[in-house]
Amino acid sequence: MNEITISITLLVVLFALLAGGVWVGLTLAGVAWFGMEVLTGRPAGDAMAMTIWGSASSWTLTALPLFVWMGEILYRTNLSENMFKGLAPWVNALPGRLLHTNVIGCTIFASVSGSSAATCATVGKMNIPEMRKRGYPDAQIIGSLGGPSTLGLLIPPSIILIVYGVAAEVSISKLFMAGVLPGILLAVLFSGWIMGWALLNPGKVPKAEDNLSFKQKIYETRHLIPVVLLIASVIASIYTGIATATEAAAVGVVGALILSASQGALTWKSFSESLLGATRLYCMIALILAGAAFMTLSMGYIGLPRQLATYVGSLNLSPEMLIIVLGIFYILIGCFLDGISTIVLTMAVVLPIIKAAGIDPLWFGIFLVITVETAQITPPVGFNLFVLQSMTGKEITYIAKVCAPYFFLMVFALVLLWFFPGFVTWLPAKML
Repeated sequence: MNEITISITLLVVLFALLAGGVWVGLTLAGVAWFGMEVLTGRPAGDAMAMTIWGSASSWTLTALPLFVWMGEILYRTNLSENMFKGLAPWVNALPGRLLHTNVIGCTIFASVSGSSAATCATVGKMNIPEMRKRGYPDAQIIGSLGGPSTLGLLIPPSIILIVYGVAAEVSISKLFMAGVLPGILLAVLFSGWIMGWALLNPGKVPKAEDNLSFKQKIYETRHLIPVVLLIASVIASIYTGIATATEAAAVGVVGALILSASQGALTWKSFSESLLGATRLYCMIALILAGAAFMTLSMGYIGLPRQLATYVGSLNLSPEMLIIVLGIFYILIGCFLDGISTIVLTMAVVLPIIKAAGIDPLWFGIFLVITVETAQITPPVGFNLFVLQSMTGKEITYIAKVCAPYFFLMVFALVLLWFFPGFVTWLPAKML
């Protein structure tokens, strides 16, 4: 079968399983099993067992449950409320008011976790209850969390940038610096969209709680000190080389426990509830990761990503058209594979194509990561959508709908980066 027939067949199986109410992780594993058994000569049983074990035992992924646990601990203290007290006086003057705390929180935490799922889960655990308590509409709460949380893939330190740097033989330090300005650009675009929505829908934004003077605002900022100290300790442990991302996550958990104890909020009940809450959420995430890992292996055996990439290379397109086609290709394939697997499976074919077209591999790395970010909030396998579903109880289609504006903002950012490549290349050239 050709790649189009294979794609349609797998889509039919995927939607049939989802329509039958099968869990997402099991659906991904089922599609992978079908693809391997029916479309290849490779037995699926032992491959599935080895892949799921490899996914479940990955040391790199241990940072994720630790960051999720950190969020659960903070959720059970008044730190989230304090964060709002400290930020509210400054963002209350902006259209959209406290919705901007989602963007600010995700941007800050993205520089700590390197994972969009961890960013989404941690910030969401703190912000969603506070937003709902203050009367903000669910659509804007979820959308302003789903889109900005994808910054965990772009703002350094980023695991996916490391994978691309190794695969494309591009300096990882340059890639890290190249991701800073595009990350800030996306955060500004996200806040800009919130302000635009708020100006068009003033009646849906709750009124500012207080109208404080500048001196009073400075005083209220004291509530941010515990959160800032916690985040600073995690960031400092990474950037000074004292700890890896996983070890820094452990620093975050210890810091959260200390802060919780200092407030008198750490009891055996709150400790056990936070641990159980983190376990439940991560088990859901781990099952999806395991299914995605097996699906990635199955796609590799079928050869679908490589076939599609080779087909794109055979079209002999201009650089502009090539970028458009590759952008669409990666957005589509990202609907079914995780970002790291997408890069690993296609880079051997795509990299020579972009080099031949005269496209800077450093610039292309940032372009690629942003396209992978869009896949985090696009169905049917948008990972952040499932994280948000587990926290809000909303349908996937509803969450995808309210996150759609942020998808288009990321596409707009890609257009800006094409016309203004200095956003990507200026900082690495300046500092190295």
